Amino acid sequence: MSYMKLKKIGIIGCGAMGSEIADYISRNLGDKLKIIAVADIDFRKAEGLSNRIKPKPLIASIEEIINKSDIIIEAASGEISGDIAEKANALKKDALIMSTGGLLRKPQLIEKINSGHSSIHIPSGAICGLDGLKSAMTGAVKSVTLTTRKPLKGLAGSPHLKEKNINIEKIDKETLIYSGTARDAIKYFPQNINVAVTLSICGIGADKTNVKIFTSPDYTKNTHEIEIEGEFGRLWTKTENLPSKNNPKTSQLAIFSAIAKLKEII
Repeated sequence: MSYMKLKKIGIIGCGAMGSEIADYISRNLGDKLKIIAVADIDFRKAEGLSNRIKPKPLIASIEEIINKSDIIIEAASGEISGDIAEKANALKKDALIMSTGGLLRKPQLIEKINSGHSSIHIPSGAICGLDGLKSAMTGAVKSVTLTTRKPLKGLAGSPHLKEKNINIEKIDKETLIYSGTARDAIKYFPQNINVAVTLSICGIGADKTNVKIFTSPDYTKNTHEIEIEGEFGRLWTKTENLPSKNNPKTSQLAIFSAIAKLKEII
C-alpha cells in the first residue's frame, strides 16, 4: 500500500470564500490535503470554520499559518494579501492569493509572478479570457477594458459611494458609478473589483487597464465584459456570474476558480 504525505493547508480569511474553499477540501480532497490552521480578524468566524472541519484545525496567527503550511490560501482582504504573498514567497511556500488588489503594493513581486519565478498563484476569479490576454501580450496590446455590472447590494459599503456621497438606495436605473483605471478601481471598491487587478497583472498594468462599473436595481448577476485590442486583433468576453449564496459581493465562479487553481498546485 502506497503512502502519500498530505499537504498542509492554512486558510487566512474565514468568510464566504475561505469557508466554501475549506468545505470543498474537506469533502473532496481529504486524501491529498489537510487543513491544519485557519485565521480571521473576526475570531468568531475562525472559530466557526474550525469547529466544522474534521480533524479540527488550529486557530492561528498569520505568521504561524505561513510557517506551518505547505499551501497558504488567502481569502481575507487586500490590506494584508500583499504581505502574505511576500512572506510566503520568501519561504518558497505556495500561496493562493484571492485579494489581488494587495499585490499592487508589491510591484517587485508582480514582476516575479509574471516571470514565473515565484510560488504565488493567482486564480482567474470571476472572469474568463486571461489565457487570451497572456497570449496577446507576446505582441503589442493597445488597450484592455473591463466593464462590470453589479447588483446594488453587491456594492453596498464601498468607499467610492461614501466619497462621492452616492446613496445606492436612490438609484432607480442603470447607472455608471465609476470609470477609471484598475489601480483606482480597487482603491474605491476593495471588495468588488479584484478581477480588474488580476486582469492588469496578466496584461498591460493597473494604470493602463480601463474599468467601468455600472449598477442597477434590475441587475441580478455580477457581469464582467472584457475587451482587448492589439497586434493580434480584438478579443471580447462576457461572463455572467451568480453571486455566492453566502456573500453577494463574491461571485460563485471566483470561489470555483480558487478550487480549480488549488487542484493545479497539488
